[in-house]
Amino acid sequence: MDLFNAIRQRRTTNGPFRPEPIAPEHLRLLLEMASRAPSHFNSQPWRFIVVQDAERRQRIAEIAGESMRLLMEEGSFWRRYSRYFRFSREEAEQSADGIHFDSMPGVLKPFARYVFSPKGGAMMNKLQVPRVLGHDAQRLVATSPLLLGITLTRGEYQAGELSALYSVISLGAVIQTIWLTATALGIGMQFVSTPMEVEGQWEKIVALLGVPDDHALLAVFRLGYIDPQAKRPTIDWVSPQRKPITELAFSEHWGQPLPAAVLAPVLGAPEEEPPQP
Repeated sequence: MDLFNAIRQRRTTNGPFRPEPIAPEHLRLLLEMASRAPSHFNSQPWRFIVVQDAERRQRIAEIAGESMRLLMEEGSFWRRYSRYFRFSREEAEQSADGIHFDSMPGVLKPFARYVFSPKGGAMMNKLQVPRVLGHDAQRLVATSPLLLGITLTRGEYQAGELSALYSVISLGAVIQTIWLTATALGIGMQFVSTPMEVEGQWEKIVALLGVPDDHALLAVFRLGYIDPQAKRPTIDWVSPQRKPITELAFSEHWGQPLPAAVLAPVLGAPEEEPPQP
């Protein structure tokens, strides 16, 4: 796949993957490309933990599902992130950011904006939304053929030190490299983030993966071959919208528009992004 097309087509895969394992040659390619990412003084502070064993994936899935349920029941998720929620295509297109809840049970649709808010927590719990989301999260992680943990060495990742910033920048380059490689191979990818949001849950995964004290587990992703026919999760969202370059970038100093030549359409660029998650 052309690099530019891979960048344009990269998406978070919210739904289930095909069941077959990642081919060894594809796994090797993912790891090799990740190892090519830039790092401060070529420190290469990242390490990768490949999880394919079904029992270990199931244990991580249980932690992820429980974390999702607890997070939703407690309500902190809505307080923390509600500013990113969009409940109509028009609203999503107007803001050009955030996530658009476009798939949910019919019973929720008439008052989705209220349910998915800090004040709607009680109603959400009454309708068993946290359990639905927790069940979906556990199933998605458990059925993902590959889980990939990424760590940073604590020698570089030290709070208050510039090396910590540099290592996190490098981590971002690693993740994007893996994601683009996965996209080119027809592999989907999603961040398993909810255990980071609930106290004590991330530590369970750290212990399960045997991460040593001199390394910090910073991310876990689930990966698998994309299934175009896969059924979407019970409650799902899309986020294809992107802000225009004119809003994101300036020339020479803040607020100065870019030259017209820079804003001209790029040859081969799609006129409209496909409506995918």
